[in-house]
Amino acid sequence: MEFVYVVKRYDLFDLSFPHGFVGSGDHATQVATWSERIRAKGFFVERRWAEQDSSFKQVIPYNLMTHGGEVLLLRRLASGGESRLHGKLSIGVGGHINPVDGDDGSPGAGDEDVLDAGCRRELEEELHIDDPYELQPVGVINDESGDVGSVHFGLVNVARCSTPAVTVRETDMLEGNFVTLDALDELLAAEPARFETWSALIIPHLRGLL
Repeated sequence: MEFVYVVKRYDLFDLSFPHGFVGSGDHATQVATWSERIRAKGFFVERRWAEQDSSFKQVIPYNLMTHGGEVLLLRRLASGGESRLHGKLSIGVGGHINPVDGDDGSPGAGDEDVLDAGCRRELEEELHIDDPYELQPVGVINDESGDVGSVHFGLVNVARCSTPAVTVRETDMLEGNFVTLDALDELLAAEPARFETWSALIIPHLRGLL
């Protein structure tokens, strides 16, 4: 049984909700408001209920690994995970925030530390990062176009690595390497369906983020 960190939709949004990537550069006040509401109103709930109820928004740290102006591009292999994800490309490393990241299941548990702890745990579970890295919040992402997106809300961070010494842990499930922004643009233009939705929504904004 897995418990995940969520916020009620009506606690997060006002009368409308965003679609796509919203950067903290041009929308700093709004992004800060959403983050504050998540910290103040978030709590843990059993994942199977959260997946079935779009009145919950599951909070997902979504981390972009960068070095020297390049971004880590991940590809899901046929031997790992759900078959619908095989061959998919992603620039985000992330996942659910779990109780291990916070103090308890009460609203606001762990305050902002629960978000930072969940973010770093996901990075270090997925990747070997041999050198220090800086973690910078750069925006949020929301996609209401499908059943999966409607129950998730992404907190987008850039992790700036001091060296390219970053490797995938589960090499039977993922492979990854740093690529240029031009290469990402070309891949997205040529094969947009290969990218996970959140990655496809973020890539056009990367130059402004990095």
